[in-house]
Amino acid sequence: MNTSAHPVGALLRQWRQRRRLSQLDLACDAEISTRHLSFVETGRAHPSREMLLHLAEQLEIPLRERNRLLTAAGYAPLFSQRALDDPALAGARTAVEQLLKAHEPNPALAVDRHWNLLAANGAVAPLLSGVAPELLAPPLNVLRVSLHPKGLAPHIVNLGQWRAHLLERLHRDIEVSGDPELQALFDELNGYPAPPPPEGLPSEAVLVPLQLRTSVGVISFISTITVFGTPVDVTLAELGLETLFPADPVSAELLRKLQGKA
Repeated sequence: MNTSAHPVGALLRQWRQRRRLSQLDLACDAEISTRHLSFVETGRAHPSREMLLHLAEQLEIPLRERNRLLTAAGYAPLFSQRALDDPALAGARTAVEQLLKAHEPNPALAVDRHWNLLAANGAVAPLLSGVAPELLAPPLNVLRVSLHPKGLAPHIVNLGQWRAHLLERLHRDIEVSGDPELQALFDELNGYPAPPPPEGLPSEAVLVPLQLRTSVGVISFISTITVFGTPVDVTLAELGLETLFPADPVSAELLRKLQGKA
């Protein structure tokens, strides 16, 4: 969103509509009058800094976009945006490094808001064997590597199912953030050739696995995403830690064997 072309009222209206809320819905949630909200959205009333932050909280607007709202209204940004190697983030950076290391021998990686790789533990590299070198050059995009025909896609046994899962997850990210770069990434990934997703999961399934064909056999993984709680820095708010676990004892043994060959 270009704040120079959008007054703050228009930006608020865009976020309200993105969240599929009426003016009445948002006014009730924020405990303000519909009339006042309407005046803010149309530019007839200039919101205070506190009112903007209150409305942003109700709309669950990402910290990066809250800064843009404040700037559009003529206020200074509130939330810092430091590089991950900034001394002020040393504690958070150490926590990420410790979590990645502690998860070995299972793979784990840290990504930014565009799914670009920030860090990974030693268990990730053996899984990337055969990926085209140009896809591994910085910035390495985890979703692109996963679904590109020269990436992991040819080695994913359940590619149709896994691709549908990743695209749905990316679509949810776009709905939450409104990020045009994520939309461009979605369009790119959606254009890659791929088999159709299956009609459904087996009746006993509780998670969508990643079934990866490796030199030692097919390893099935389940994954989790961890984020920092209550961040007040944009970089930390947008950092995600993805951890992979073997889905069964056979996969755990194959993973150990694969790492022994690395």
